Amino acid sequence: MAVVVPVHDEAALLGECLTAIARAVEEARRTRPGIRVVTVVVLDACTDASEEIALSSPVEIVRIAARNVGTARRVGVSAALEALGDPAPGETWVSTTDGDSAVPSSWLSHQLELAADGADVVLGTVRPDFADLTPEHAAHWTATHPRGLPAGNVHGANLGLRADVYLAAGQFADLDEHEDVALVRAARAAGARVEVTDENEVVTSGRFIGKTPGGYAAFVRRTHERIARRCSV
Repeated sequence: MAVVVPVHDEAALLGECLTAIARAVEEARRTRPGIRVVTVVVLDACTDASEEIALSSPVEIVRIAARNVGTARRVGVSAALEALGDPAPGETWVSTTDGDSAVPSSWLSHQLELAADGADVVLGTVRPDFADLTPEHAAHWTATHPRGLPAGNVHGANLGLRADVYLAAGQFADLDEHEDVALVRAARAAGARVEVTDENEVVTSGRFIGKTPGGYAAFVRRTHERIARRCSV
């Protein structure tokens, strides 16, 4: 398994992110004895303490200065596959998350279960940290995201796919946003079987200002503004 985390100045949340990944790796190794897992953190133009935090974790580190999440993910996948010894792509699973996100302990093992059942790509759900939201916003999110009915949205913070499918889809492109959507679209076009699940939801920052104009933070902000207007009427 290759686990990839792009990071640009995420010192405030990166420690929790890497601790959660370590737990998920431990669980994957427990359920799949002998599996090799490499986690790569791609430090992209970081100017804060992200590197110091990453150095204290059992991860591989790559440093770039692209300020581009698509580039960071692609470089991370390449580095992880190289660290694994360039294994057979059809026998290797690639998982990605983000430096401001915390995965559940069964995140990787569940993706592997779905892969064993025939999934080429696994799309997982993401929710904002309710501690960052107003009670009204948190209630709205819960009401509009019923369990067991995932919408099938693509989130780089909760994405997994087989390495041969990843390569056939052209890898992550040099896009500063929606690189995950473009990759999954290409995988679908190539005939990949896509599985959607909300069983292992990833909790991500509920901040309003993110690293890209149209990313998840913008969605959270727009939802907050809509709810605030409704509550003020």
